[in-house]
Amino acid sequence: MKLKLAVLFGGKSVEHEVSVITALQAIAALDKSKYDVLPMYLTKDNAFYIGPAIGDIEAYKNIDGLLKKSQQVVPAKLGGKAVLLRHPARAFKDSVLAEMDCVFPIVHGTNTEDGTLQGLLRLLGVPFVGPDVTASAIGMDKYAQKCVFKDAGIPVLDCVIVRASAYDLEPDTALERIENFDYPVIVKPVNLGSSVGISKADDRESLQRALELAFQFAPRVLVEPAVQNLREINCSILGDADAARASVCEEPLNADEILSYENKYMGSGSKSGKAGPKRGAAPQVPQAQQQASKGMAGLDRKIPADISPELAERVQNLAIKAFQALDCNGVARIDFLMDGQTGALWLNEINTIPGSLAFYLWEPSGLPYAQQLDEMISLAFTRARNQEDILYSFDTNILANAKLGGAKK
Repeated sequence: MKLKLAVLFGGKSVEHEVSVITALQAIAALDKSKYDVLPMYLTKDNAFYIGPAIGDIEAYKNIDGLLKKSQQVVPAKLGGKAVLLRHPARAFKDSVLAEMDCVFPIVHGTNTEDGTLQGLLRLLGVPFVGPDVTASAIGMDKYAQKCVFKDAGIPVLDCVIVRASAYDLEPDTALERIENFDYPVIVKPVNLGSSVGISKADDRESLQRALELAFQFAPRVLVEPAVQNLREINCSILGDADAARASVCEEPLNADEILSYENKYMGSGSKSGKAGPKRGAAPQVPQAQQQASKGMAGLDRKIPADISPELAERVQNLAIKAFQALDCNGVARIDFLMDGQTGALWLNEINTIPGSLAFYLWEPSGLPYAQQLDEMISLAFTRARNQEDILYSFDTNILANAKLGGAKK
């Protein structure tokens, strides 16, 4: 019997379009002899939809039209099973439209990748692919993950956190804190990916512009020194906290500049450091279209990276250590920064559900994409079985004898 696999994508995130592309690529690669695949789209206002056109990339050129011919649903737990209920319900008709044996959330960014969606899936009691709530939340917060990695003995760059509210009240104080670092510095929204809102500042004027841009996307901004003679080395990890292995390493060939959203997903670079819209205006994020679409897999890169075997092993070992320090599950891509002259190495960030699920790193490692997806789904069921052995509650007679003091009768 085939596994009923719901592939969930979209969501209220500036990386919404990237999620759609990544998910539809994965759906195409899934072994349909093993899985009864149900594409499930989460709109930008967090409504769930299913239907025949949800898995068709062409339909996303007109999302309003797509939703009109699709069915809105509500995830629920019914009779011990995770199901999708018709919304709104119809009188005298069965509201259960589908059951889910497993959910594969292929999502990017806030409100989805950051533990929010994973919490819902935990409440439904359905096995799901990828990291659990805590690992997802920490993996999405660039400052929180630095703290965990530093505690685990993994090298990370020092940083300063700036809150938008504090910056508005005392901008000079915030700027002076940052300027304890030498210029240039990198300015990032603390909880976004896909290079959204990230820019480089070479002086105070460009720093102010960079902060205003980053505050468009997050109330907290992380600032860290820019690595000189930059080389970026990345690798992917597959497994869980008990057993994990590393892919081959890669090196993006234009790592001396910040990879913008357009570089990654639109195939057209844009210079970093330009001021964005004033705070309060709608952020201008490009719409990813069908031709936009290989994501991180489409970048110019060297695979395997042109580095020594000793450095490759060090990167891979640190990546595994980082993956397990966060208690991750499934696949993650871990990005490192290196000074090409001194050889100093720092972990930049972990991407718990990275663009294209890092298949472009696993295929050169000898693991076809379909098999990688199989392994990730298997890991979801292993975790679910382990969680069944944990005691979450026990019987007491507290409520039988409970009285609320002072309550009216």
